[in-house]
Amino acid sequence: MAFTMRAVKVPPNSVSLEEARTRTFEFFKSACRSIPTVMEIYNLYDVVTPSQLRSNIAAQFRKNCHITNTKVIDMLLFKGMEELGDIVEHAKQRHHIIGQYVVGHHGLSQDSGTKDEGSSDFLKNFYKTNYF
Repeated sequence: MAFTMRAVKVPPNSVSLEEARTRTFEFFKSACRSIPTVMEIYNLYDVVTPSQLRSNIAAQFRKNCHITNTKVIDMLLFKGMEELGDIVEHAKQRHHIIGQYVVGHHGLSQDSGTKDEGSSDFLKNFYKTNYF
């Protein structure tokens, strides 16, 4: 799998926006196909599910959906392919993957509830003070 990822190269320029769009979809498919490998390499099964990781990857793509310049799209594709190649070749450590693609900016999806639901009164008062 790692060898096939190294063989993928982005051509210098896309001829049209449609060609850049096609390349983007192909890269998204290859990124989604590498999710089981990434989950196995970095032992992420206790932290995230494959579907959550896939939705996080889709969110990364949607973040740049407004871009229409083909050169910028090609540059982002190249950066994405380099990132995916590094991940698949195990050039990153587990905490890098968890920090960038699992936790992200919104925190863990498991931490969506309130934190001091079952806490004692002592802990609730402690959290309200300036010591926390």
